[in-house]
Parts: sequence; C-alpha cells; structure tokens
Amino acid sequence: MARRVPLANIEQEAAALLDAAEPALGLRLLGGLAVWMQAPGGVHPAFAREYGDIDLAVPRRRGHRAERFLTEMGYEPDRVFNATTGDRRLLFHDPATGRRVDVFVGRFEMCHRIPIMDRLDVERRTIPLAELLLTKLQVVQLTAKDRGDALALLHHHPVADQDGGAVNAAVAARLCAADWGLWRTCTGNLGRARQSVVGYPLSDAERAHLAEAIGSLRDHLDREPKTAGWRLRARVGERRRWYREPEEVG
Repeated sequence: MARRVPLANIEQEAAALLDAAEPALGLRLLGGLAVWMQAPGGVHPAFAREYGDIDLAVPRRRGHRAERFLTEMGYEPDRVFNATTGDRRLLFHDPATGRRVDVFVGRFEMCHRIPIMDRLDVERRTIPLAELLLTKLQVVQLTAKDRGDALALLHHHPVADQDGGAVNAAVAARLCAADWGLWRTCTGNLGRARQSVVGYPLSDAERAHLAEAIGSLRDHLDREPKTAGWRLRARVGERRRWYREPEEVG
C-alpha cells in the first residue's frame, strides 16, 4: 500500500487528521489552527495568519496509539525526542512541507500548566474554548501570533458562564484562582491585548466589542474566590519567578 502523503494545505490537513482519527483516540486540535477551526465563517481578516505547525492533544494512555496513527498518516516521528519525552509530548515532521506536528500527551505545560485533558468531551474537534484561550494567554513573552489568536477567540465567541460556542469564563476563572502565576500572566496579557486592539484594522464597534469581552473576562478572573495556595503565592509576588521556561523542541 502506498504511503499517505500529507496535504499541502495545512488547514485541510488538520481537518483530515481529525476526520481520520478514531473517536476512541480522543485526538483534539489546539493552537492557532484550533482558533481557525472554531471561527464561524473563518477568522476575521484582522486576525488571519499563516499556520506553520499542527498542535494536537491526546489523553495520556493513548500516546502510543497517537504515534502509530500519525506515522500511518505519513508523518515521520522524531525518534530521539519521542523516546525521551513521549510520556508527555511527541513530535513528528513532514519532510515535504517542513511541517511539524506537536502532540501534547496527557497534559499541556509551557509557561504554565493548563489542564486541557479534563474536559476533552466538551468539543468534538478542538480543546474547549476556555482552555484554548488560556493556552494563548499563558505565554509570558506574548507573541503577535498568540495575541492575535486570543483576540480572535474573543471576537468570534461570547464570554459566558458556560460552553456551547462561548468562552467559559467560569472555567478560566476557576483555573486562575487556583494558580497565582497563571492568574498573573493571563491578567497581564489581557491588559496588553486590550491596549493593542487599536492597532488592528477593526471597526469602532468591533474594538468596543473586544474591550467589553476582555473586561468581562477580567472581571470573572478577579471575582472568583482564590484558593489558599493562590493567596500564599500572591504574598511572594514577582520576587520569585512565577512561570516555567518552555521546553525547546525541534
């Protein structure tokens, strides 16, 4: 049987991988392509960008199955990286396009840990919108791409206290209320994102909508009762580093 060749169009390829994966595998998309996939009618032109990699998540006990699946789908595993980090992260490449597929196994941990596996059944193809937004806001050195993706999520989806096409602010607030470091990074990035809105080609109404959405999310984060651990860590504040250095891959 001829080896499958990944599609050149990365958006089509991401959708094809999700379509081909067995439901029991629990494969979900995250990253910029998940923002794109969740945008009704496509991402607003102000936030549109090119995507270079495909980021996926899979439950811990299904890491080996995910590795076998992606190999069958035409990707070459990074055998050295996967042998040393396969319990938490897998890496694959497509030599033809130079594309990388990054798989988070059982957990998401970059500058901060986001429990993206706890609610994988909320969405059929991506991680939930609240967790997806937090994976963008948890970046300490926020890039233009991550900031734009965060704003795209808040532009296309309402901030609410439930899922179903909305950014579940109750979930985001609960996670930040248990982790002062995550709260500190996310609230700081929300403030920077709000200041940056003026630089995007948006209408006045769209800018006002984003400002309202950011304000609503920040209110949720501030009002949520904080845990004892959060309060203890808050006393230390920024005198001690509150984030991790992301793992270098590739």
